[in-house]
Parts: sequence; structure tokens; C-alpha cells
Amino acid sequence: MSGDLKHPEPAADPEKGGLEVTHEFVLPPAKVNETAISEGKTDGVATKEVASPPPRPAPSTKPKRKVSRWILWQLWFNTYRKFFVLSFGLNMIGLALAASGHWPYGVEYTGAIVVANFNVAILMRNEVFGRLLYWIVNTCFAKWPPLWFRLGCTSVLQHLGGIHSGCALSGVVWLLFKVVWNFRHMRVSHDSILILGVVTNVAVMVSALSAFPWVRNNHHNVFERHHRFVGWIGIIFTWAFVILGNIYDPVAKTWNLDGVNLVRQQDFWFTVGMTVFVALPWFFVREVPVDIELPSSKVAIIRFGRGMQQGLLGRISRSSIMEYHAFGIVSEGRHAKYHYMIAGVQGDFTRSLVEDPPKTLWTRELKFAGVSNTSTLYKRGIRVCTGTGIGAALSTCIQSPYWYLIWIGSSQEKTFGPTISGLIKKNIEPERLMLWDSKERGGRPDTMKLIREAYYSFGAEVVFVTSNWIGNSEITQGCKEEGIPCFGTLWDF
Repeated sequence: MSGDLKHPEPAADPEKGGLEVTHEFVLPPAKVNETAISEGKTDGVATKEVASPPPRPAPSTKPKRKVSRWILWQLWFNTYRKFFVLSFGLNMIGLALAASGHWPYGVEYTGAIVVANFNVAILMRNEVFGRLLYWIVNTCFAKWPPLWFRLGCTSVLQHLGGIHSGCALSGVVWLLFKVVWNFRHMRVSHDSILILGVVTNVAVMVSALSAFPWVRNNHHNVFERHHRFVGWIGIIFTWAFVILGNIYDPVAKTWNLDGVNLVRQQDFWFTVGMTVFVALPWFFVREVPVDIELPSSKVAIIRFGRGMQQGLLGRISRSSIMEYHAFGIVSEGRHAKYHYMIAGVQGDFTRSLVEDPPKTLWTRELKFAGVSNTSTLYKRGIRVCTGTGIGAALSTCIQSPYWYLIWIGSSQEKTFGPTISGLIKKNIEPERLMLWDSKERGGRPDTMKLIREAYYSFGAEVVFVTSNWIGNSEITQGCKEEGIPCFGTLWDF
């Protein structure tokens, strides 16, 4: 759900690059040249001549620019929040009309409205539905429509989570309204229906609250356990609530067990759809063999069999149902023998990959699409990433000669090893590549200068960014000021 965020630490997430140097690089102490002893003496004490290290390029000292409130507002009130306001706002208008007696349908079919909202919310996060949407857009609108239209397509696909959050929260509020209405008319409601209404409401509230951005970004395991498993419990209670509510005759105060009335109800079929949407991705879960390369203590390079198209992300876990983590997929294309995931050490799960590399991992073989997947819509583009964000960015530049890569990090070749470096050298020509080693070059670059020069010289139409919270904010604000179309990391999905 959309919300205000402060400055969360980078999470183990494919669209949040980490491990980059965010401080000024300090030169090491000068070494004493033992052979360069001066013949002169000061106060009778021999002095040694100190050999200075070779000069390094100075880090960026450009003062932080002040961004106008209008630009900050435009970036904050993005398509995600617009979708959230639209979906939640329309629902609340309907709820107000129903509660005030101006919309009888809303009172009579509250259950159907509840489950319909949950259906839409789940559908927006369904991998199968998402891949289908991306495929339709990429097939129908690649390169030929006006740029503003293609940018709009990317924005809509990237921010579908706003509909997910808006409809999920609306479903919770509608369910609360239904439970309150049942208690106000408890003479015509059975006690079991009242109890199930309360239990279902508690379950979906816990599931919704655990998905708040702060919880999701800072306490991934808390989010996953509560949002997933309590959500599944909520589905079970929803089934019971819907079935009992539809087979109970409040006039005769009897149970109608023939099932005919049940299958005629909207909320029954919405609940069927919701259950299918939740279950479908789990049919693609497999345990697969992996090889793990450990180029440094900071990173694990996980190798899987078969190639992949660009712009996809995958979920992996040591368990079949718990603690799934998403990472960008690096591959040379569908024809390739392997694809890779880059896992930076940022938590217990990624640390375990380095300290205790597994031979197999659980994964969903149907991968989900990220914003990079829409790169086919554009004639040329710039892919900017920092640190481990290369995992979400590299495939786009490997598989398309029309994308320019800017990668900012610290000792990239040493940190990420020969596999990633080899893929870059093999597939990306020097004229569309900028690797900025913060350690080698003496600090962070003026990122906007790099982007601006590459954008105009390369003839790009758009910039995609994968960075941490600070880097993402600086780049998206700078691009907005420059009038450069830019899509950054989402921190509120």
C-alpha cells in the first residue's frame, strides 16, 4: 500500500541496488620510502622522504541541489498513488452511499463487493496475469506509438500495485461494514455467521497491515509470514463466511443445504476466482539444482539452467513455501545455457547463501516481469544501477544493442567476480558502457552529469534506475528537473 517513507535501509530486493560506496573515498596513508633518505638533517635527526601515491580523480563535490516542491510532489504523487486514490476513493464513495441508504445494492450485496475487491487486488500481483499484460503491451506497442503513450504504458505496468493496495484496503473496509451491519441486525443473523465475520475481519486486517511499506521493506520475514499465511487463513474463513451466509435463511431461520442458492450468488464465484488466483503461481514451484559462485564475501552469484528473456525477476527459497526472496535475472537470452541471480549479503537468507551454499533451491519457474521488461517499447534507453542493482539491469543491456549501461559501484570486478565481468565484456561494447568504480576513481561521480551526457549522445528516450533509496531519489529528481523521462525503484509497493 502506498505511504510515506523515511529512509529505509536497502532490502534484499531486485529493484533496490545495494553495496555501493555512499561516502567519500579516503586515500590510504602514504607509505615510507625506505631508500629515499635525505642527506640533510633537522635538529640532528635524520628524516625520511615520503613517497606520495599517484593522484586520483577527485570525487564529486557538487553541492546538493534544492529540488522544487512541485517536482517533489509530482514524484510523490506517482501513478501508484493515483491508482490507489482512484480505486480506494471510488470504493469509499460507494460505501458512503450504501451506509446512507442511497445505494441498496451496496447493502444487499456487500459480500460480493468485498470479495470482488480482493479478487482485483490479488490479480494485480498474480505472476501469470502480469506476464500476460506485459506481453500484450510489448507486442502491440513496441516503438511505433508516440513516446508519451509508451511512457504511460510503462508507468501503468510498473504501478499496478496501487490498484492492489487500494482494492485490498477497500475490501477490508467493506468487510468491516458488513460485519457491523450483521451485528446491528443480529436478530436475523446466526451466531456462527457473526463469529466468522469477526474472525475473517481480523485475519484480513492482519494480512493488510503486514503489507504496509515500512513493514515490508524493513521486516521482510514478518511481512511474508503474516501477509501470506494469515492471508491464506483469511481465505479459508472467507469461504466459511460466504457459504454459511448464503445457505442460512434469515426468515425461516433454517439452513438450506441443497446448494442451489449458494452457486447462484456473486460472492461464491468471486471467492472461487480469488482462490484460483492465489493458488495458480504455486503450481509452478520447483526444486532445482544450482551452482553458487562466491567471488567475495559480499555477493553470491547463483547459476540456474536455461536462458531467459530480459526484464524478468525470480523468487527463490530454501523451503517450498517459506521465505521467498526476489532477485533480478541475468541472462544472455532464451538461447543461453544458464541464467544467474546476484544476491548481495544484506540479511540472514543472503548471508546463508555465502556461508552455507546450497546445492538446490526452490523457485517459481514462471518468472515475473519487472519494469525493464518494457525496454522493448523504446528505440534507445539508459540503464543506471548501483551495486547489486546490476542483477536487475544487466540482461536488458546484454540482449539489446540499443541500451546503454551505467554501473556505479566499488571494485565491481573484484566484488562480483569473473562471471558477471565476463558477461559484460562479451556482450556490451565499450561505446555503450560506463563502469564507475568509486574506489578506483576516488569517490562517487556526478551521476546526473553521466546520465545527461549519455542520454543526449546516445539518443535515448528513457532512463531506468535501480538504486538504493538515496540514489533513486537523487537520480529521479535530477531527471525530472532535466526533463528526462525516468523510472526509478519503487519503495511503496
